[in-house]
Amino acid sequence: MTIHSGHPFAEADPDPARRFRGRLGGGVTLWTTGEGATRAGLTVTSLMVALGPRPGLLALVDPDSDLLAELRDNGRGVVQLLTWADRQLAEAFAGTAPAPGGPFRQAEFVGTPAGPLLASATTHAQVSLVDAREVGWSVEVQVALDEVTIGADDVSPLLHRRGRYRTLAE
Repeated sequence: MTIHSGHPFAEADPDPARRFRGRLGGGVTLWTTGEGATRAGLTVTSLMVALGPRPGLLALVDPDSDLLAELRDNGRGVVQLLTWADRQLAEAFAGTAPAPGGPFRQAEFVGTPAGPLLASATTHAQVSLVDAREVGWSVEVQVALDEVTIGADDVSPLLHRRGRYRTLAE
């Protein structure tokens, strides 16, 4: 076995668009929806805020995700910003780490009218689905920000860039 100092798949995928996306980086969010047995969640990093009279979010999600199916069914969800301490939870909801009993058992969640809220999340939004349409290999989900809670700015945000989790070094 050889230990590599770089990313093992860096040269295996020469697609310039994918490599460009990897260099953009961004904040890591957890999107949740549903209740009880219909709860669904997904780690999402491809998103942006759209300001205006009715502010919203645009995100790219997996078209086969449970989150998308449930969000389309009930039309409501919760978007929470994750912190450095949540990186294992981000992996569980991304489906890249084991989650015995399912990802919702990996942390404490509380119910809201829009869906499950990570109990430790200090910055989050309850959202309503506006539109969902195919874009490339993803589905662009447009949601309206119904209720926003802004927490303290002293937590270490969880960021994702070039296939790795990072935090700010100020």
